[in-house]
Amino acid sequence: MDLDLLVIGSGPGGQRAAIQAAKLGKRVAIVERERVGGVSLHTGTVPSKTLRQAILENIASRGADMPDPLNAERHAAAAAQYLRDRTARVIAQETDVVRDQLRRNGVGLLMGDASFVDEHAVRVNDAVTDAKDTVVTAEKIVIAVGTKPARPEGVDFDERRVIDSDGILRLETHVPRTMTVVGAGVIGVEYVSMFAAMGTRVTLVDARPKLLPYLDREVAIALRYLLGKRNVNFRFNEEVVAVERQEGRAITHLASGKQISSHTLLYATGRQGATEGLALENAGLAADARGRIDVDDEFRTKKRHIFAVGDVAGPPGLAATSMEQGRIAALRAFDEPVDSLPGLVPVGIYAIPEISYVGRTEEELTEAAVPYVVGISRYRELAKALMMGEEDGFLKIIVSPDDRSLLGVHIIGSQATDLLHIGQALMNRENALDFLVSAVFNYPTLAEAYKIAGLDAQNRMRDLT
Repeated sequence: MDLDLLVIGSGPGGQRAAIQAAKLGKRVAIVERERVGGVSLHTGTVPSKTLRQAILENIASRGADMPDPLNAERHAAAAAQYLRDRTARVIAQETDVVRDQLRRNGVGLLMGDASFVDEHAVRVNDAVTDAKDTVVTAEKIVIAVGTKPARPEGVDFDERRVIDSDGILRLETHVPRTMTVVGAGVIGVEYVSMFAAMGTRVTLVDARPKLLPYLDREVAIALRYLLGKRNVNFRFNEEVVAVERQEGRAITHLASGKQISSHTLLYATGRQGATEGLALENAGLAADARGRIDVDDEFRTKKRHIFAVGDVAGPPGLAATSMEQGRIAALRAFDEPVDSLPGLVPVGIYAIPEISYVGRTEEELTEAAVPYVVGISRYRELAKALMMGEEDGFLKIIVSPDDRSLLGVHIIGSQATDLLHIGQALMNRENALDFLVSAVFNYPTLAEAYKIAGLDAQNRMRDLT
């Protein structure tokens, strides 16, 4: 074999798999068809979160030299240019970081489209330079090709008026005054909140009856209320039947007969595994209708020497879990000891406001007939939050009255994804509540919300006795 491990795709999962195998002394290379870092770095996680951070900083800095996107009439073009430039800088810097990590660990990089010749051989076609195809053989292979936005049939995407989530970064000249977003999943909600914060009038359309149904109910209600305060309109239980463009606008036709006119229409209706060009059949593999590959708990496909990690392996589809999946796959591939992916995985939704959670919700515990007690701390009670001007939000812990362990942590508000890790570290540990109640947290911080929530839960437990 030419290599011990060949990784197809250079996103978070692919990077981690390649570097882990290289640290084991293996001969490793990555095939990347477009840009080093993959979708996560160039059109997904990094740019969307950079855009969000730039929006927050811009709002906080109104009145400074930085253009103010909330003044849509006067600064629209300058605001859009600022947001694009900020995002481009971060992407460029992160690309350099990834390239340097691969170089320092001796991971080869092959640019081109990958397709299986057989279960141990992959053809790399360099469509850019028209170089001769290269066939690389490897003892082990990791598929980490990621996903692309799912585009419904019959919709004419023009990358200006009608776009998908990849097209957000290509919006020209200005922040749109009005926008329709189809799809109330994580991606849709994140972009709805960002553009609403910039003053865009947004309408969110989804065929489901409510917003992010897997969230804790109190968090979902708070999110909808806070989005509503920014003039987001909701159209739930509505199906899109047609889209047309006319006179600089996109017209969204709903099954109910309603029509929504906006300057931009964003489709955020899920993602599709980018497996169509891999010729999986030549390796004895197949993808499902969503382009995903079935794997076991070691991330092996039905060909035990071929692994699939990240979004292409199915839920949860998070950059953080993709990284860990890649590391685990590389260690399993070479029979190195490694723990399985933990069952308690934190989830972050980078909306404005931020949302993060780990563990179970009240609704899940009620359905399972598991007793619990809730403790809540509201941001308006925290001196740090008041200093930051962040009064909207709360931290909620769900505690077992039997062993005082944490069954769930749910946060909505500034820095939720960072705060969550304190609760994550304590999950399912006996007497975790006692630690929160007795611990001394720095003051003023947002983290002291855990102590306040712990005291609230303890007081409620006393009321039960």
